[in-house]
Amino acid sequence: MNMILRVVLYIVLAPIIGGLLEGIDRKISARMQRRVGPPILQPFYDVKKLFKKQVIIVSRSQTFGLIPYFFLMVLTGAMFFAGMDILMCFFVMSTAATALYFAAMVTSSPYATIGANRELIQMMAYEPAVLLTCVGFYLAEGTFNVSEIAASDRTDILFMPGFFVAFVFILTIKMRKSPFDTSTSHHMHQELVKGLTTEMGARNLAIFQVTEWYENVFLMGVVGLYLVNSNPMSIIWAIICIMAVYFLEILIDNTSARMKWQDMMKITWIFTLFTAGVNLLVLMLVK
Repeated sequence: MNMILRVVLYIVLAPIIGGLLEGIDRKISARMQRRVGPPILQPFYDVKKLFKKQVIIVSRSQTFGLIPYFFLMVLTGAMFFAGMDILMCFFVMSTAATALYFAAMVTSSPYATIGANRELIQMMAYEPAVLLTCVGFYLAEGTFNVSEIAASDRTDILFMPGFFVAFVFILTIKMRKSPFDTSTSHHMHQELVKGLTTEMGARNLAIFQVTEWYENVFLMGVVGLYLVNSNPMSIIWAIICIMAVYFLEILIDNTSARMKWQDMMKITWIFTLFTAGVNLLVLMLVK
C-alpha cells in the first residue's frame, strides 16, 4: 500500500514541485543578475497559456514522439519512488530521451535537427556517469533495488563520494544548464535559438515543459537516495542536500558560458573517470 501511495504522490505532486523549483530557479537567477524576476508561479502561468494557444503543428509525428517521452518519464519516476530497480529506471529514462530525439528530428527544421543530434551527444556524455552510479549502489549495498538501498542502516554517500560528485556534475547536462546547454537552453542566447524545441509550440511545448518537471524531481530523488537510510532523520539531511545541489546548479548556470559539445564530451568523460572511476576501484578492492 505504501508503494502505491508513493507512486500516486509522485504522479500528482511531481509537476507541482517541479514547477515551483523552476519558479525559484528563475527568481534566484534574476536576483543574481540584479533583476526583480518573474513571480515564482510564472512557470504554471506559462504552461496554462501554452495549453490554451491555437495548436499549429509542424509535423504530426512530433506529437507521437512527445507523448512517449512524457509517459516514459512519468514511468521512470514512478518506478523509482515505488522502490524498484534503479538500473531499470535509468534505462527507461534513456528510452524517453530517445523519444524526444525523434520528436525533434521529424520536424525537418535545421535548428531542431542539430539540437536533436546534440541531444544524442549529451546522452553519450552523461550515460557513463549514470551507469556507474547504479554500479556504485550495487557495490555499496549489494542490490539495485531502491527500496532496499533506502532501508539500509548506513549512509551511502560516505562510501560513494566519487559517484555522488560525478552524478551532480552530469546533472548540469540533464537539467540543461550552462555550460552544457548545447542541445537546447532555457535562454535564447545561443546560435540554435531553442535547439530541439525550436518547432515545439502550444500544447507540445507545454508537454515538454511538464515532462522536464517530472524528470527534475526524479533526478533530485536520486540525489536524496545517497543520504537516505533507515533513520527517519536522514530524510531531512537528504532534503537539505537536494536544496544545496539545486542551488549549485543555478549558480553554475549563471556563472558559466556555454562551451562546445566537443569540450563537454571530453571534460565529462575525464571527470567521470577520475571521480566515479576511482571510487569504483576503491569499492571493488574493499569488497
